Amino acid sequence: MSKQNIHERIDNLRQNLVAQDLTAIIVPSADPHLSEYLPEYWQARLWLSGFTGSVGTLVVTADFAGLWTDSRYWVHAAEQLEGTGISLQKMAPGQPNHIDWLADHLQEGDSVAVDGNVLSIAEQDRLLNAFDANDITLITERDVLTEVWSDRPALPTAPLYVHDESFISQSAAAKLAAVRQGMKAAGATHHLLSSLDDIAWLTNLRGADVDYNPVFLAHMLISLDGSATLFIDNNKVSSEIEKSLKDSGFTLADYDAVQAALATLTPEDLLLLDPSKVAVGTLSQMADGVGFIEQMAPSTLLKSVKSDADVNHVREAMRQDGAALCEFFANFEQRLSNGERLSELDVDSMLIEVRSQQPNYVSPSFPTIAGFNENGALPHYRATPEKFSYLEVSDGEGGLLLIDSGAQYQNGTTDITRVVGIGQVSSEHKRDFSTVLKAHVALARANFPDGIASPLIDAICRAPLWQAQMDYGHGTGHGVGYFLNVHEGPQVIAYSASTPKERAMKVNMISSNEPGLYREGKWGIRIENLVVNRPVAKPTETEFGKFLHFETVTYCPIDTRLIEPSLLTQVEIDWLNSYHSQVYAELKDRVDGAALEWLTERTQAI
Repeated sequence: MSKQNIHERIDNLRQNLVAQDLTAIIVPSADPHLSEYLPEYWQARLWLSGFTGSVGTLVVTADFAGLWTDSRYWVHAAEQLEGTGISLQKMAPGQPNHIDWLADHLQEGDSVAVDGNVLSIAEQDRLLNAFDANDITLITERDVLTEVWSDRPALPTAPLYVHDESFISQSAAAKLAAVRQGMKAAGATHHLLSSLDDIAWLTNLRGADVDYNPVFLAHMLISLDGSATLFIDNNKVSSEIEKSLKDSGFTLADYDAVQAALATLTPEDLLLLDPSKVAVGTLSQMADGVGFIEQMAPSTLLKSVKSDADVNHVREAMRQDGAALCEFFANFEQRLSNGERLSELDVDSMLIEVRSQQPNYVSPSFPTIAGFNENGALPHYRATPEKFSYLEVSDGEGGLLLIDSGAQYQNGTTDITRVVGIGQVSSEHKRDFSTVLKAHVALARANFPDGIASPLIDAICRAPLWQAQMDYGHGTGHGVGYFLNVHEGPQVIAYSASTPKERAMKVNMISSNEPGLYREGKWGIRIENLVVNRPVAKPTETEFGKFLHFETVTYCPIDTRLIEPSLLTQVEIDWLNSYHSQVYAELKDRVDGAALEWLTERTQAI
């Protein structure tokens, strides 16, 4: 996208604001389902700004355009916004966010537009709290972009498919019954779901409306004693799936009919919804007086706690993924040693090639991050044909390649980060890598109380880095879905997150363990495995409650050539050797030839 196009689009938007007597517009990174990855139809912020990051909020007034994003994207955003007339606004503690900025810079009587169809109830509340005090009007009923975005893409039309029944441990009817139990406990007569992963989990269906996440565009309205209506484009639903849904207690209605259905609720009803996952526009036709229960959807916790059968399937998916990675790394290192000129883009295509040969493969689970040297210092970097680096260094020098990738399999979702040395790595590389490894091992070995709020254990991981006066700007861990979203709540291992009881750690939750270290302009390091919450098998104490620990279920060697052993304790070395022994045992019968030789060499004890 050219800078000229961006200037023209912003200018047209400003003219539209003037025509509608609006002072400012907010363009978030969101859709009516508050998804992380968006269909093209709702990628308005990208279309207007040219910024490709997954997180960012654009604000435009008559004489200002600014984009707010977090530290993962500061360097990336600065490059993409240069010359567009849009200023980078850094989201950081002590710095004003876009709401604060608008409240400080607008005058009494001014108006701010934001499309209610992509604005969560929770975000609307934050805006109103800030604007009401300054007599600023919030307008959510208009989609101002309609007049500007004339060639807006169509909504996706991918057909639904059934999650392979051999990998399903609970029927859709049983899941619906469990959700109704949660509704009953909350005192709700009705429950609205707009989050796509919850709906896919509940129906045991999958789709391809969103890149990387096997979900489909839909809403669902559940009554306590009656219907459960799936609002979806009926052209996506085969007759067989329609019958299966009916047999499980679901009825179908058009995707756009959800607002009219909500309009039938009365003041005697109580509607349960998650205010962070339901858009204002979805409720636009509701009558006054309908009661709300605002809390996390029952399905969010239900799907985060996997069954033992689910966990076993995930372990198998991880073995498949590990075998594919052995093939990749063996081929990758051989091609480099042969003097072949490889790029970051080659890493992505090679990973897709080996993973796609595994059973039950569906797609990548997110865009591959292959960042060499200074690109690796950008936590969410993505190489493109327009901007990428070759994996080459001068004689006697070395660099680090960070590879964060994953796949969707019918039997699990994977996410792994490894770092590879290119050329002659330095003592500084090894020091940084070893310190990140110490942090990873600290969390991998941790015991923690059953039910503890997940953000509270973040400090366990960061302690070795903090001790060295180092840190990283992203969270340490996120929940992972079961053939669903690679980023799944409610648990999150990040001290900056809130710590409500809903974030409690429960048995069979799957999370990532991914500490990192980033030196801007030099290199980035992240070591990521997926872990499952499991009960401590042989507790030494019982009077202080139940404790959990992490079982690591990612099977891929960590490159010992990047380690300075003198920086590790014997306990850390023992953990690494034990992990590599397990990796070898899990994968040795799944690979052969060069891949087996690579696995054998990379899992040798240190």
